[in-house]
Amino acid sequence: MTEVTAVAVITLLAVISPGADFAMVVRNSYLYGRTTGLLGAAGVAAGVLVHVTYTMLGVGLLIASSTALFTAIKLLGAAYLVYIGLRTFFARSDLDVDLESDRKQALSPLGALRTGFLTNVLNPKTTLFVVSTFTQVVGPETALWQQAGYGLFMSVAHFGWFGLVALFFSDSRLRNAMLRRQKALNRGIGSVLVGLGVTLGLAR
Repeated sequence: MTEVTAVAVITLLAVISPGADFAMVVRNSYLYGRTTGLLGAAGVAAGVLVHVTYTMLGVGLLIASSTALFTAIKLLGAAYLVYIGLRTFFARSDLDVDLESDRKQALSPLGALRTGFLTNVLNPKTTLFVVSTFTQVVGPETALWQQAGYGLFMSVAHFGWFGLVALFFSDSRLRNAMLRRQKALNRGIGSVLVGLGVTLGLAR
């Protein structure tokens, strides 16, 4: 599996796996409308770039200082992919999205951006996803511009997916149709993540 393919597959699976960012965009789109949901999605995408920046710096230092330590972290990253894959596959409860609250005063554009940004900056799932992905695919031969391209793709993929979520959930009629398929989606995502973790962990 090439670097580019690995980044693309892991990113897309991580993006569509329901979490705090998904719940936030769903709730804001449903309660406050399409524009607020799209601004929240933009904030989520911006938050990803924070994780990408410190991860690129950290991975670069690891490669320069200790190949053995980098390899150990690479194996931990593969183990993490297997772990979240199993957790996703065996998840029993559906994502709890609180949509029963009374509608409050609409969020300002800045407030919607800030909510999305902070949700992903403080989201452990996003932290571990970015760190794990970079430790799997970045090596001494990976150019800085290519690493930056990976990070930009991660951010754009987040905006694309959560933008679609905002478009769907700003129409309440489509909400149940999407949530009903959550269990099957989790099982598919979990299976692929486990396979990727094993494959990347055994790769030399």
